[in-house]
Amino acid sequence: MSKGAFSLDRLGRMHDRLSGYVERRELPGLVSLVYRKGEVHVEAIGTQSLEGDEPMQRDTIFRIASMTKPIVAVAAMILVEECRVRLDESVDRWLPELSQRRVLRRIDSTLDDTVPAKRPITLRDLLTFQLGFGYIMAPPDVYPIQRAMAEKGFVPGPDLPTKSPDEWMKQFESLPLIHQPGESWAYHIGSDVLGVLISRVTGQSLGAFLQERIFEPLGMKDTGFHVPTEKLDRLPPSYISDSTNGGLKVYDDPRTGQWSKPPVFQSGGGGLVSTVDDYLAFCQMMLGKGRYGRERILSRPSVELMTMDHLTAQQKADFHVFFGGHSSWGFGMAVNIRRYDLWTVPGRFGWDGGFGTSAYTDPQEEMIGILLTQRLMDSPQPPGAFLDFWTTAYQAIEDEKEKGALPR
Repeated sequence: MSKGAFSLDRLGRMHDRLSGYVERRELPGLVSLVYRKGEVHVEAIGTQSLEGDEPMQRDTIFRIASMTKPIVAVAAMILVEECRVRLDESVDRWLPELSQRRVLRRIDSTLDDTVPAKRPITLRDLLTFQLGFGYIMAPPDVYPIQRAMAEKGFVPGPDLPTKSPDEWMKQFESLPLIHQPGESWAYHIGSDVLGVLISRVTGQSLGAFLQERIFEPLGMKDTGFHVPTEKLDRLPPSYISDSTNGGLKVYDDPRTGQWSKPPVFQSGGGGLVSTVDDYLAFCQMMLGKGRYGRERILSRPSVELMTMDHLTAQQKADFHVFFGGHSSWGFGMAVNIRRYDLWTVPGRFGWDGGFGTSAYTDPQEEMIGILLTQRLMDSPQPPGAFLDFWTTAYQAIEDEKEKGALPR
């Protein structure tokens, strides 16, 4: 029963549009959720796999990839609030691999054509992806640093790191920075470094800290860095586009894949699995300015700081493929800064996951949207299912004052 936050007729439009992706076999199935002013609508559409007929369920577990980033940013802010780390102090004390770094003179320089870093890397740099190192948005092998990054395993893609955190940091230490700290934005790597930092500061694994301080208080019982054997039947295969035969092919098999056993490296940039209700609890905490029910995870000032625009105009312009002129970056997540489409409301924050997931929170509308699929994204541009989900989510908004004004 609708309480008036959404139009039920218009939610039917969402159902029909998303069902089309399943009917056309572009997706085996999906789970969608819209929340507004206390009202929740969830749909599980299609099947767990292309090969079987087991229906998609509300408690299906999905690989949420980069939707991990906001969670790990929250973990870092917990440590800031406890004065165990500070935003603008050097992280060299815990990450000596980042000390005395060299920086490429130009992006096309050889690896030995470097200058000293002008200043140390800080926690703020890791949270805002301004540490001077990250994925390069160019075709492979254009620059010498790209080849070196590929050899060390620092390449864009769905595969998670397979080395231990200490070994991974040694590999990172062997490469020069691409930019001076604080001067440019570069995607992803900052969150993986952040995960190592959290582990070293707390003396716990990243997963143990997240479990204790975020997942357990929020009741996120199915979120973690692997899926226990007794839950594997709730983890569907993930799929990738098959360029040879068209259609889709299995990328990650739940029984033998990356999440079937505890990983060596718990990736703060993209390693978590979760369910729609678990992630809703996280988003509700952020919408509640750090509070969820009787639990307070963060203070209101921390959430406000995390969800502000932290980039310069030039940094946003340099990464138009990510920000599109209407968004920017906060701490571990995107932030909308300009009304550009139905859903790009200034102040709305969240992020997508490369395995086919999307989740954003809109304080202005008191709204949360979550879409979980198991088809890997083909490019940084959002796929059609994402665009149609967000379009139909926002066109379904209903306001009581508007309903009362309608002619009889």
